[in-house]
Amino acid sequence: MRKCRYDPFPQLVPLLIERWRRFPREPDLFVYGIRSTMALVIRAWLRIYHRFEIIGHDHLQTNRSFVMVANHCSHLDTLCLLAALPWRRLHQAFPTAADDYFFQSVPRTWIAAVVVNAMPFSRQTRVRQSLSLCRDLLANPGNILIIFPEGTRSQTGEPRQFKSGVGALVAGRDINVLPCYLHGAFRAWPKGRRLPRPKKVRLIVGAPRNFRGQGSGRNDVSTIASELFHAVEELRKNYECP
Repeated sequence: MRKCRYDPFPQLVPLLIERWRRFPREPDLFVYGIRSTMALVIRAWLRIYHRFEIIGHDHLQTNRSFVMVANHCSHLDTLCLLAALPWRRLHQAFPTAADDYFFQSVPRTWIAAVVVNAMPFSRQTRVRQSLSLCRDLLANPGNILIIFPEGTRSQTGEPRQFKSGVGALVAGRDINVLPCYLHGAFRAWPKGRRLPRPKKVRLIVGAPRNFRGQGSGRNDVSTIASELFHAVEELRKNYECP
């Protein structure tokens, strides 16, 4: 008679993924401890290996909820934006992460949910539902949302036009938006490279923008997205071409 071998791992995988991708998440002191420890390691690694530098740090010194938008060309981007925030805001910062990339396997889901506290964001379907979740998150005082409005990493390092979803998120709402530009992240860890190189990375944080007086029509949200893109481009030009 053939013996049946029970392997619990295949059954455990979808349960773990579903648990970690659930959002909003319940406070968990064990997870907080892991995240805090990993944040210390990541910040030290960025400072030593990438000589990470922050310009415009004073714009982050606020207790209000706000949104950070930045160019996107590397997996380093999220880590740098999180490392720039005050330590006391660590568990109130939520980077948006592509649901179809970061929440499909156990290792990626664990890193996204536990280490960086990412919020699953659907890029193809249920986009409105994801935006609604972002609005609910910002309604809680002190929360920080990190968004890369290009939608995916640039393969050339050149910023691309922002998608209008970011405009729909902040139009007519009293939420400050901080444009950010990451310099050097593409050279350090471009898309397709397995491991990062020891290149210097700088984060330039611009002055906050507010769109509470802006309408929420299609043209309005496109205008906001375009304005934020040009704000990031302006930071790039001012830094790279003084």
